[in-house]
Amino acid sequence: MSGKPEDPALDRPNTRRSLLLMCLLAVATGMIAGTGAWAFRMMIGLVHNLLFLGEPSFYYDANVHTPASPWGWGVILVPVVGGLVVAFLVKNFAPEAKGHGVPEVMDAVYYNEGRIRPRVAIVKSLASAISIGSGGSVGREGPIVQIGSAFGSALGQFIRMPASDRITLIAAGSGAGIAATFNAPLGGVAFAIELLLIAVTARNLLVVAITSVVAIFISHQLLGTQPSFYIPALEVPDFATFQGVALAQFLVLGIVMGLLSVVFIRGLYWMEDLFDAIPGNYYMRHALGMACVGLMMYLLYRYAGHYYVEGVGYATVMDVLSGLLTDPGFLLLLLGLKLLATWLSLGSGASGGVFSPALFVGATGGALFGHLCQALIPGLEVSIPTFAIAGMAAMIAGSTGAMLTGIIMLWEMTRDPDVILPLILTTAVAYAIRKTIMTQSMYSMKLIARGHSVPEGFSRPFASVRPVAHAMAKDFVVVPEGGSAPSDVPIGIIAAEGSIRGVTIQRISADADAPATAPTTVAYAIADERVSMLEALQTMGEADASVLLISTDVQGHRAEDVVGVLTLAQATLLLEQVDESA
Repeated sequence: MSGKPEDPALDRPNTRRSLLLMCLLAVATGMIAGTGAWAFRMMIGLVHNLLFLGEPSFYYDANVHTPASPWGWGVILVPVVGGLVVAFLVKNFAPEAKGHGVPEVMDAVYYNEGRIRPRVAIVKSLASAISIGSGGSVGREGPIVQIGSAFGSALGQFIRMPASDRITLIAAGSGAGIAATFNAPLGGVAFAIELLLIAVTARNLLVVAITSVVAIFISHQLLGTQPSFYIPALEVPDFATFQGVALAQFLVLGIVMGLLSVVFIRGLYWMEDLFDAIPGNYYMRHALGMACVGLMMYLLYRYAGHYYVEGVGYATVMDVLSGLLTDPGFLLLLLGLKLLATWLSLGSGASGGVFSPALFVGATGGALFGHLCQALIPGLEVSIPTFAIAGMAAMIAGSTGAMLTGIIMLWEMTRDPDVILPLILTTAVAYAIRKTIMTQSMYSMKLIARGHSVPEGFSRPFASVRPVAHAMAKDFVVVPEGGSAPSDVPIGIIAAEGSIRGVTIQRISADADAPATAPTTVAYAIADERVSMLEALQTMGEADASVLLISTDVQGHRAEDVVGVLTLAQATLLLEQVDESA
């Protein structure tokens, strides 16, 4: 409840929407995310078939290599044509659609009260479909995250609600998009928790879970139920019987993937700076970058038989997991070329995600490491696909900071229970190594460049979740309307007929001889004494309030129910002190 009803900026509720309404909105968001994942794939297929094969068809199986293009060497120009269209869309309609998408969603969560322009989802889906379909080395998760989150944000703005509820819908939409596009419902929930949810509560988890379930249900109807990577049984023996040296190799693999994650992140942002320094406009720079990608694709097809690094690269990942690519030298070449293609694509201005390139790099790097281990340690009873899968999860964790998402998604995408131990070990080590070398992930580093810092992982200081009653002060007095608080009491609650009419605040000087200052009327908000410090700060922010009144009955708006007060400065200082000591 605001103390300044005349201020239009405060004409919004400070109480959360009902759980039933949030669940209904979760269903709607999940329907859009599931349908959006299908529509997005159809758009990719249409663009890919038109530009590569000259066929107006929506069918496109990314797990199968693209046949030879009838354009011959002209296939080099396919990514260039796509890049020019992407540059036009981004430059003229939504600059936020440039890049890998997830940082823009995180920025909206932490710095824009969960507000995302609806047109961003439309432009992002079109631009990314063209980037991927024309051969750009980018992934599907960034666009589908923006589609789901933008719809959740739109619902949260159309139906008036606090920013915390709107952010929950954004996180739910993002997780549902991940779940639908990768057929990984648990991975979608983990993604929302690790990267976007500000508070992990039963209420928020219910909304996220419903959204992911609905999205997956629709995705299954439209795209089928097969896992993203269908491979034969990996024939991995029970890890309980493994020699210690076998598991130790996954620890080393985690170190390698952690270092590779650092190279992936720093290389991408170095390439962005390089293209920004090239004279010319966005069109020219992006065309140059995509021409380089097209040349790489053409040379690979001519000398190796497939385009390999084109698009999401899942066909190459399938070759690795199926045992078709076994030459260590060629695996190393593909790893390096995919890194370069991704840096060129995103660095020059493509639109798309980083999950798919990370999966490609992890698969080729993991398989390469597995071949080296088998050569050095004869009799090692671990299949190459196990190393590849562990490498894929580790690259996701190391590059994006989503460790649990990487573990869960790769288990769901391959559906092989025997890989869980190496997944956990490799992923945790890779994440720790990257975090030790550089604190920022692929997502947060982009925000840091804007001066916006965001938390990574489950950083939840104890004081931020303690009830606000533990931090509130009681140095306030209730005064009748028209009266004023004593000069030695900092906060006065103005009441008429028992109801709160306003709040005044005055600065108390340490000098007893200093003249008293006149009290100033300020905006206030009311919160229950049981809410956490973090929720109290959010309530004050939503009402633009300088003072929070702690009450035993929020709805009553009675002065007699106020048991304490908390100023914005006090609340902020307390949380900052805890953050510094955490």
